[in-house]
Amino acid sequence: MTESPLADHVVLIAGATSLSGLAAARALASAGARVVAVGHDSDKLDALAGEVPGIRAEVCDLTDEFAVRTLAEHVHSAVGPIDGLLHLVGGWRGGGGLAGQSEADYRFLERSLTALRIVTRAFDDDLRASSAGRLAVVSSTAVDRPLAGGANYAAIKAASEAWTRAVAQGFAKAARDAGTSLSAAAVIFRVKSLEGLEETLAQRVVGLWADDAASVNDTVITLDS
Repeated sequence: MTESPLADHVVLIAGATSLSGLAAARALASAGARVVAVGHDSDKLDALAGEVPGIRAEVCDLTDEFAVRTLAEHVHSAVGPIDGLLHLVGGWRGGGGLAGQSEADYRFLERSLTALRIVTRAFDDDLRASSAGRLAVVSSTAVDRPLAGGANYAAIKAASEAWTRAVAQGFAKAARDAGTSLSAAAVIFRVKSLEGLEETLAQRVVGLWADDAASVNDTVITLDS
């Protein structure tokens, strides 16, 4: 039997307690990955661990740089460096045209971008050093067609895509400078809504390890029903 490309790889799911996090945890664990599920709600993490036996649950405020550095040290000592990072920290607030785009809503949405920046910096060396490092983020089709009622949301998603593409360029430059083949890839998944696409996303994330890094690095994949 052919061994799964994910066998014994460590994959961290940031913001793991959503339905998408549950689907991804199940799919990754079934493919042989060692899953580290991270969130801020211990009760929800306990429930997730009960649904997917064998995963490791870690409570962490992913918008706190010191807490994420501590998380990285803990993960390294417990299971080793990671080979994959799935960023699912998000949420939606909007409506009401431009007048309805409140600063409070923007600050709420900005937490997703802040978490992405902090977590990718903390685990960048891991992903670059892995034989098959993968970063996957979930964005929105609103980036291509922003609406006034979702301006805050689209702006944050656009910034998150820019950050992810910068990570992808860093992967490519590091491999080029070292004179080695590219082994790490950063990928953006765009959806109009994740509702009903949780399993599709999970399977596409698992499939990233079956693809050559050079073929998927710095790509945007749109998921639809």
